[in-house]
Amino acid sequence: MAFEGLSEKLQGALRKMTGRGRLTEQAVKEGMREVRMALLEADVNYAVAKDFIRKVTERCVGADVLSSLTPSQQVIRIVNEEMTELMGSTNAKLNWSSSVPSIIMLCGLQGAGKTTMCAKLAGYLTKQGKKPMLAACDIYRPAAIKQLQVVGQQVNVPVFEKGTQDPVKTAKEAIEYARYYQRDVLIIDTAGRLHIDEDLMDELLRIQKAVSPTEILLTVDAMTGQDAVNVAKAFDEKLGVTGVILTKLDGDTRGGAALSIKAVTGKPIKFSGIGEKLSDIEPFHPDRMASRILGMGDVLTLIDKAAEAFDEQDAGKFARKGLNNKLTLEDFLYQMQSMKKMGGLRSMISMLPGMSGKDIDVDDNAMKKPEAIIRSMTPKERRDPSILNASRRKRIAAGSGTTVQDVNTLIRQFEQAQQMMKRMMGAKGKKALRGMRFPGM
Repeated sequence: MAFEGLSEKLQGALRKMTGRGRLTEQAVKEGMREVRMALLEADVNYAVAKDFIRKVTERCVGADVLSSLTPSQQVIRIVNEEMTELMGSTNAKLNWSSSVPSIIMLCGLQGAGKTTMCAKLAGYLTKQGKKPMLAACDIYRPAAIKQLQVVGQQVNVPVFEKGTQDPVKTAKEAIEYARYYQRDVLIIDTAGRLHIDEDLMDELLRIQKAVSPTEILLTVDAMTGQDAVNVAKAFDEKLGVTGVILTKLDGDTRGGAALSIKAVTGKPIKFSGIGEKLSDIEPFHPDRMASRILGMGDVLTLIDKAAEAFDEQDAGKFARKGLNNKLTLEDFLYQMQSMKKMGGLRSMISMLPGMSGKDIDVDDNAMKKPEAIIRSMTPKERRDPSILNASRRKRIAAGSGTTVQDVNTLIRQFEQAQQMMKRMMGAKGKKALRGMRFPGM
């Protein structure tokens, strides 16, 4: 899990510092030494870590904190605020051009996930009401153009490509194509290298001068720590990047890149890649990330994911069924699918206060078996499980690759859920639900 090591050490250092009753200046300084070690072990830039500790210490030893009745809360608040400031304070939104299309140029080293991120960003912008198009300007990496076409098709976004012709010419032609077909955003996938070299930078500069992009976004691998910061600094000095996209933030990320890039380059982190699926992209919110690292949860992102995963019409239908005690196994299946859209149980629990950075013993595959069982039923069986006799249950078990006992367990759990819902839907429960504004209610 991302930041797991950093989260544990930071939370441990803060507990030691604030768990002594009265907070003293000596206790603050000792605790800050442990925080500093945790940051350096997470590969945070040395100068950034030093400045962070200085600011937090100065605020923590102030009269307001030391004389406070709740110094522990004050210290955590200060650390949270300074960490948020370190990562950019607020979510940095994309800039848009006054003329169509707005051009977003993605650059970065090979292996950072740049081509996949082009499609992720295009898919994200489509959900925001934009009409993006992708341009294949990486003519060197084997199958790079084909990869962009494949991922572009998966998010239903067109890809403009002209084979191995000069990438500058391809980029200019892509702009005209986008204008003709009324695509309001053009995302250019540029070439990468295993390391920074003059040829790479010269080509990127030529593309930049030819198309004048609205945004130059650098994709960096969050798992590379301090190396990611060095890469960001080098690209910014040559191109003047407008923002950073952190990829692989779902892996064993130490935190060095996320906590250092803004402070070292002055450029905001605008998006983060949080998984392998093309939908696994989210805007980077420094305040939410700081809360997650400090074990305070990220309820706002959880709410955003829920709003995206649950259709308003379906939510209203589900509520009406609940009022009338008519929930079916089809509703069970819908709820499981919606939870998967939110990233699975492990991802959801990690966003709850007190759970961030902990080793959560949750099997994300736990829903696969009941989902397979329900999918092996006929529509009539899903709507009315009471007709499931022994022969039907045996057929369902064979069709889902499970056992009759597994089928019986699912049916028993469903019946228990129905009974619980019936108890909840007493007079008070029905009155409360009818007060909610769902479509059609």
